[in-house]
Amino acid sequence: MKGARAVNTTDRQPRGVADATRSFRHVFVRDLEINATLGIYEHEKLSPQRVIINIDLSIKERGEPLEDDISNVVSYEKVVDLIKEIVATGHVHLVETLAEMIAARCLENDWITGVRVRVEKPDIIPEARSVGVEIERLRTT
Repeated sequence: MKGARAVNTTDRQPRGVADATRSFRHVFVRDLEINATLGIYEHEKLSPQRVIINIDLSIKERGEPLEDDISNVVSYEKVVDLIKEIVATGHVHLVETLAEMIAARCLENDWITGVRVRVEKPDIIPEARSVGVEIERLRTT
């Protein structure tokens, strides 16, 4: 074949073969419903409202086989507890701020390399199922 050349593949991984050392696991929590004092209006500061939080954490695989032990993974139960703890600290004006607070706390865990957080307020605009924000943050170091 004209222009074709032989490629030496003996010293590299064959195509299509997974390499767990470059893989990510995603831990997620979907549609966590929490009551929070969130918003810029006076009535939002006084009365808690329904907030729906979704989170997706990227965890870099460590390369070794995963043992069947909770201490070897990021626990979604602990993620939920963390979100509840942040919400319980008090009033936040913006959904953006709450999302940033959640993302920053998650990235304190060295296993987590990236986080996507969605914060929704389902009861604000009658014509919309929900309004809110979604952010994605990556570890820089």
